[in-house]
Amino acid sequence: MSATISNVRPQPDQVLVDIVDYVFDYKIDSALALETARNCLIDTLGCGLEGLEYPACRKLMGPIVPGTVVPNGAKVPGTQFQLDPVQAAFNIGCMIRWLDFNDTWLAAEWGHPSDNLGGILAVADWLSRNAVAAGKAPLTMRAVLEGMIKAHEIQGCIALENSFNKVGLDHVVLVKVASTAVVSQMLGLSREEAINAVSLAWVDGQSLRTYRHAPNTGSRKSWAAGDATSRAVRLALMARTGEMGYPSVLTAPVWGFYDVLFKGQPFRFQRPYGSYVMENVLFKISFPAEFHSQTAVECAMQIHEKLNSLGKTAADIKKITIRTHEACIRIIDKKGPLNNPADRDHCIQYMVAVPILFGRLTAADYEDRVAADPRIDALRDKMVCVEDPAFTADYHDPDKRSIANALTVEFTDGTQLDEIVCEYPIGHKRRRKDGIPLLEAKFRTNLARQFPTRQQERILDVSLDQARLEAMPVHEYVDLYVI
Repeated sequence: MSATISNVRPQPDQVLVDIVDYVFDYKIDSALALETARNCLIDTLGCGLEGLEYPACRKLMGPIVPGTVVPNGAKVPGTQFQLDPVQAAFNIGCMIRWLDFNDTWLAAEWGHPSDNLGGILAVADWLSRNAVAAGKAPLTMRAVLEGMIKAHEIQGCIALENSFNKVGLDHVVLVKVASTAVVSQMLGLSREEAINAVSLAWVDGQSLRTYRHAPNTGSRKSWAAGDATSRAVRLALMARTGEMGYPSVLTAPVWGFYDVLFKGQPFRFQRPYGSYVMENVLFKISFPAEFHSQTAVECAMQIHEKLNSLGKTAADIKKITIRTHEACIRIIDKKGPLNNPADRDHCIQYMVAVPILFGRLTAADYEDRVAADPRIDALRDKMVCVEDPAFTADYHDPDKRSIANALTVEFTDGTQLDEIVCEYPIGHKRRRKDGIPLLEAKFRTNLARQFPTRQQERILDVSLDQARLEAMPVHEYVDLYVI
């Protein structure tokens, strides 16, 4: 027995419409969002410059075909490459995500909204250079900041109530969707073309989280977002040619995203799109560590100081209890061998052991040379994670959004340290006053990795001045970062 299936093409899913209407119609008027976006921009580019210090990242830079140079193409900061916008988006997205040091959003789904900068900056730079070549006005950095705010909002608002990790999908699906919507508007697509483009982003098979979890953790987690934001640019360019979309990509029975990949459940939304996510985004300022461990690392740094003051070492420790939240346990509570840097920066025990031992946690501390120190694994074996339901509740509370961890150290002589608790990391909105000077210092450090003093000064003169940055043509700003 068969049932007749209607072949009447449906209206686009409301989720698609809401995303596109927001990107096309919403006016950004939040001074806080724009200022935070500027801080996010410099921090994200700085993270990319630090990523270029690592050969595993740098080997992925450049054109697909060696030697290719695209006239009026997008330039990749910190390199000599000038590429088509799709490959430039991959390059920029890859370098900024490489060290897990750019911004973070934590909710039902986790992610790093500044990953979208790969596609946004590449497209804006490409459009700006071609406009100048045609005798037209270039795009300004205000357009980049507004694009960042909107991409953050799309990714973050979907993430608030919808857990992709619980169905085994990686959060970069949201980078692809958000980047597609924003670059569609930048490229001048019509509303219908933009809806088509966003539908194409959803209809892709989507990345599995395999590469983020034991026993398969690997370097793809460092280039997955670059892949997603570059794919977004590709899909938007295809839609601009008139390529058709799939209006019920989410809701179609049997074949739609909800039924195939989301256990038949529709998306839920906590709030309408605005500028909430950028205003509340979390910055990784002090440590290149998976964000659920940031407060634990702050506690570990204090333990290092206490051990020194007591004349004790890690050898005197019998046990460390990490009181934490559910997401931390699910993502980074890890026992057994750690096989590579990507494995280590997703292990809370490793990220606590290093600062207790050495009083620091840097990107270099995930490399094999440091990891070979036997004291690290010995200390890891003494740690146990336990969930505190109150920490988990505060993690999801929209008015708190804490990422709490608490460490208790017991010594072999039967004594113990008072528990050290940290609820909000230095990059949290509640600690912006303390955090922004440190974020700017982080940016200065990263500029010094790649550029001579005078070039650093030119970048800083513009980057720390809101009005000057917003008014500057995109291609002129990107040129400041050219090697």
